[in-house]
Amino acid sequence: MNNHVTLEDLAKRYDTFFIDQFGVLLDGVKAYPGSIEALHWLKSRSKEIVILSNSGRSGAYNTQRLVAQGFDALSFDHFVTSGDVARHLITSGALVIPERAGTRCLTISIANDSTLSDSLGFIRTDSGHDADLVVIAGSEADRVPMERYRDLLAPAAARKTMCICTNPDISMLTGKGLAPAAGAIAMLYEEMGGPVRRVGKPYRDIYDYALHIIGHKDKARIVAIGDSIEHDIVGASRFGIAAALVRTGVLADTPVPQLQRLSQHLNVDLPQILPNFVREIESGCVDNS
Repeated sequence: MNNHVTLEDLAKRYDTFFIDQFGVLLDGVKAYPGSIEALHWLKSRSKEIVILSNSGRSGAYNTQRLVAQGFDALSFDHFVTSGDVARHLITSGALVIPERAGTRCLTISIANDSTLSDSLGFIRTDSGHDADLVVIAGSEADRVPMERYRDLLAPAAARKTMCICTNPDISMLTGKGLAPAAGAIAMLYEEMGGPVRRVGKPYRDIYDYALHIIGHKDKARIVAIGDSIEHDIVGASRFGIAAALVRTGVLADTPVPQLQRLSQHLNVDLPQILPNFVREIESGCVDNS
């Protein structure tokens, strides 16, 4: 294919990089080889870097996680998460949630994290029977059966309890391979009749927020790098910025013809292909067709 690019190619064309976290920088457990150095290299070229992640947790938490994996916090400028964007939308009034004293919030997450609910002063509940609000921020479906999530959420869905999904990803990388992500649990909630409001890629709110914090730069000089056509590439296309699909992450083993069919199905052009998020690409590197 003739749409393969290197990081050097992108650095010549763009000033601002919206970079996905899992699938680009991290493999679900650890940093991809070369990704730490690649961020440093971009910063050395005076590029503005925004880590743009469908994480229900805060940017501060995710920054600490990257640092723990060996990344330098000075190698990127901002860390924007869908969790932070959801909180901003709620506190600004752009996202209206049920108003009642002592709002009880059921959070589906990793390791019982309830950052969004706690930051808004909601009362935690572990039951779908009395929840006034459901937040789906993360998934442990690599070890928790989806039927358990169905049983927990069914009473809330039956009462049409509002749900905010702060991680629309359908699949996630784990040490055991791909597993259903928070977005898959949100789909399950909808199938049971519950209303869902999604915050994160590919939806516009997260891109508007990122553009605001960098000072409304020229979109023609921004590129998004991600591993998901459904989220990273579709989101960038809708927002009017360029995109590059890295051949690691959730679509790493997907043949290019299948990527083309998926792009057509999602009504986007097959984006620029970046084999890996590293500074240099060996001349012998080819696509996975």
